[in-house]
Amino acid sequence: MMSFLKRVIDALASYKLACLLFVLLLLLTFLGTLEQVEHGIYEVTQRYFESLVVIYPFLGFIPIPLPGAYLLLALLSLNLFLGGVVRMRKNVRTYGILIAHIGILLLIAAGFVKHQYAREGYISLYEGERAHEYESYFDWEFAIWRDADGPTREYLIDADRLGRSRGGRWTFRHPEIPFDLTVANYLRNSVPRRLDAATADAATDDGFALEPLPLEVEAEANLPGAYAILREPDGTEHAALLWGGARHPFSVEIDGAVWSVDLRRQRRAMPFTIALNRFVHAFHPNTTIPSKFLSEVTRIEEGVAQDVQISMNEPMRHRGYTLYQASWGPQDAPPGAPLFSTFAVAWDPAEDLPLWACVVITIGLVFHFGVMLTYYLRRESRRQAS
Repeated sequence: MMSFLKRVIDALASYKLACLLFVLLLLLTFLGTLEQVEHGIYEVTQRYFESLVVIYPFLGFIPIPLPGAYLLLALLSLNLFLGGVVRMRKNVRTYGILIAHIGILLLIAAGFVKHQYAREGYISLYEGERAHEYESYFDWEFAIWRDADGPTREYLIDADRLGRSRGGRWTFRHPEIPFDLTVANYLRNSVPRRLDAATADAATDDGFALEPLPLEVEAEANLPGAYAILREPDGTEHAALLWGGARHPFSVEIDGAVWSVDLRRQRRAMPFTIALNRFVHAFHPNTTIPSKFLSEVTRIEEGVAQDVQISMNEPMRHRGYTLYQASWGPQDAPPGAPLFSTFAVAWDPAEDLPLWACVVITIGLVFHFGVMLTYYLRRESRRQAS
């Protein structure tokens, strides 16, 4: 048993495995880059770099299984830890390389934390508006709430759960909601169409049905849709068509109260509020190329307000959040018309870890080259003396 375990550890710590992993990572990067042209960055990232296994269609129809980058990086981390840290000889000549290897492991750990926990989205505000939450680019949710004056409680359901449910059908129940919500036929990209009488079987009561569309290359342009049934305890059913591009939620009166159901981009709260005071933009002379655009905002946190400028190359960083000046509009607005500013929002709990990892790698390499230079100079000095 011990000899078998030793052979496994030797294989995991070997240089041959490291070289193989690097070759496979290079292959995945090459194939993924080619796939981006047709499927877009988001889809390719999900398939090639955030998965354990990827099926590559060789020649368009021959499925070839390949390890995903997630699996390869996990194996590479284990290989580096066993071969480059645990089994490395510990002496003055190797301390620098040892430190550099630890820095590389920290860099991989930062990527893992970012992949698992980082969040991205956007905020669009007109001058005078404020917000304390942002919307996701790619993630969607079902929201249920009861219309009422004042604060309302929302019940949120991750739309991705439908993709993992058996048969594409899923039912949500909650003791505080007077109906069961059943959602089926979730489509990642769709558009509602009015059907004629001959094809009205798949439609809702208002005669509309969802038409599936091919996924867009730009994943944020996809608008999902699904069919929903609100079933009351007495068996009364209300059919709804939920679509990500709808301007208003589906609403129905149940037990004397109006309940709403909506399919929308996931919303995430920030620990502060952003208010847009003024948006400023300018173009290069006689062109439509922007020379600058910036937003004058007020950050409000725990009753304390602070004025901040967010421009193209100067984002706002606060409490792990980074707000970038992403875009603005309407692009064809006449002079004096109200403008909105769009901020890209990124939250990464390991935001500073890559910097510290690079610092550790630099210290290790400088120490190693310094030691090797010292040994070289001493050897040359002894050779010249003899």
